[in-house]
Amino acid sequence: MKATELIQKIQSGALDAYAHIYPDLADQKSRYVAAIESFIELYGDREAFLFSVPGRTEVQGNHTDHQHGCVLAAAIDRDIVAVASPTDDGVIRVKSEGFPEDTVALADCDAPENFKDFSSASLIGGTVGGFRKNGYKVGGFVAYTVNRVLKGSGLSSSAAFEVMIGNIMSHLYNDGTVPNVELAKIAQFAENVYFGKPSGLMDQMACAVGGFVFIDFADPKNPVIEPIAFSLSDAGFVLCILNTGGNHADLNADYASVPAEMKSVAAYFGKDVLRGITEGDLIANAPVLRKTVGDRALLRAIHFVRENERVQATAAMLRAGDVQGFLSQELASGDSSYKYLQNVYTVKNVEEQGLSLALAVAEGLLAGKGCAYRVHGGGFAGTTQAFVRRELAEDYKLVTDSVFGEGACMTLIIRPVGATEIKL
Repeated sequence: MKATELIQKIQSGALDAYAHIYPDLADQKSRYVAAIESFIELYGDREAFLFSVPGRTEVQGNHTDHQHGCVLAAAIDRDIVAVASPTDDGVIRVKSEGFPEDTVALADCDAPENFKDFSSASLIGGTVGGFRKNGYKVGGFVAYTVNRVLKGSGLSSSAAFEVMIGNIMSHLYNDGTVPNVELAKIAQFAENVYFGKPSGLMDQMACAVGGFVFIDFADPKNPVIEPIAFSLSDAGFVLCILNTGGNHADLNADYASVPAEMKSVAAYFGKDVLRGITEGDLIANAPVLRKTVGDRALLRAIHFVRENERVQATAAMLRAGDVQGFLSQELASGDSSYKYLQNVYTVKNVEEQGLSLALAVAEGLLAGKGCAYRVHGGGFAGTTQAFVRRELAEDYKLVTDSVFGEGACMTLIIRPVGATEIKL
């Protein structure tokens, strides 16, 4: 249907069918209508389709993926929405709200060298290249996107955008038959080969698949992926992501030190990564490891071994619906990240410890009340996450906003649906 007809459908209540992914439907109706109106202004009142891809949160598995470990992730109700229409000119045009339009010719997409590293155009080109490489159809389109997956929040805005390009291509040119798991793999290919960032697969997979997802990277080229049917909302909880406003400048060395130190321990055992090394191995060789790689590297290796086992145990608890077991494991994960992984603040600037303060505030508000809290994502600065009982969430947000600034705390739900077409 034409774009103006989509607006009429939304205004008549057709979006109500998506209440399970949008808690505030009135807000979303206004958002969708505004996006379609912007699309019409740019590209005219033409046949158009609506798409949504969520952001993601790392639930557990802090710095385990790069050692071929296990992770738990989940989709959230902050998403990217796209209004898109097919074209026959062999060009993809994507205008994201607040950014210049990206224009990519399909003819250029077979060669990564045709694109600049770290550009959104390279992600589009890489997605087209990935589709062709995997035998899927491609074609031109115009699209307008609006994004509520905030950059720098640890919710994976870039992964959601990559998956969105594939989501549009799947529905416009492949009848929506490209599996969401494949969309995630193609998105990772685009990011690795065309964008120039050697990322893992967790972010893209959680955005694409939706809900809770367990991923085992023992074979990183063929990871084991298992969606887990568990509703945090039905259990009476919300997810709170708290942006502490920390400075991410000059943290590259801190982030790089984690896999580097873990790999230095693995190298002692003749391995590339820590997967397969036991805590018994680490303790038995601790005297030599302390002298050769240092205490922090050994502690980080111990964190990996325990966290990897923890993720597998937590996944089993979610499958069984054991909420309190899940929460206790989340607290243990946070404790290990703070003490052993040591990614809650940078030792280069010990005066700034926003994450430490956020965790202290969370402990004061939530300890002993059946909740959980931990560092979120890569760490050193940025965000914490808390699984908060619904009746405590308002007070948690009020207090944390008073400490870190109005709007610092985002109250989210785990979204059960990943990349999808919004059919009206």
